[in-house]
Amino acid sequence: MQTDNRNDVKFGFTPQAENWNGRFAMLGFVAALATELVSGQGVLHFLGLI
Repeated sequence: MQTDNRNDVKFGFTPQAENWNGRFAMLGFVAALATELVSGQGVLHFLGLI
């Protein structure tokens, strides 16, 4: 039986932190694709960096 509470806040490289990191990375990738589809230009051009 596992005694650790899965909802406890833990800092560092934990499986929960890595799961959230992956989810946010996927969200950012989809946002970048949507920006390119809507504006017709790359993300850096859209932001005025190039």
